Amino acid sequence: MKTKIALIVTLLLIMVGCGSKGFFVLSTVQNPSTTHKIRYTSIGVEKITLPEYLFKREIAIAKSPSQISFLSGVWAEDLDTGLTNRVVGFLQKKFNIANVHPYPWGSDNQPNLKVQIQISRFIAQNDVVYLNANWNIENLKSGKSKSKLFSTTVATDKKEAHIVASMDRAFKELEEDIAIGIRGF
Repeated sequence: MKTKIALIVTLLLIMVGCGSKGFFVLSTVQNPSTTHKIRYTSIGVEKITLPEYLFKREIAIAKSPSQISFLSGVWAEDLDTGLTNRVVGFLQKKFNIANVHPYPWGSDNQPNLKVQIQISRFIAQNDVVYLNANWNIENLKSGKSKSKLFSTTVATDKKEAHIVASMDRAFKELEEDIAIGIRGF
């Protein structure tokens, strides 16, 4: 009887293992290639705005400009929160300041600069990952702001891990672009 139960449990585990999905994250903070000093002492980052298809936990790919399908691999986190936290960590490292916070930051802890990022397209199609975004930097004391449209493509292939790695490289380009914007602000 114990052997039968052990065999059934083993078969169930094998079946569950065969149907399991790979889990992926994009929120690992990269070390910037260079760091810079800036005159601002604090930066606030609003939660990144994403297209609705990225709110599913599945990895989306475009079959055509108007058709999206999903891969078997899934995101291990909500992308809007994970990517926001990644930008916070990246800016902390890039400018060597600890006072970079995600929204809400509170009225007594108002940052000097506010960063907003809206991603309009972040998807693989054929052998390319597309990332289109708009970012805005605002000085909360003076009201001065700077905005930029950002677009990049990164080569990939159809393997999930390669698509995720290409998405990671594309997002790193966006982070560097925002850092250049802050530095020149």
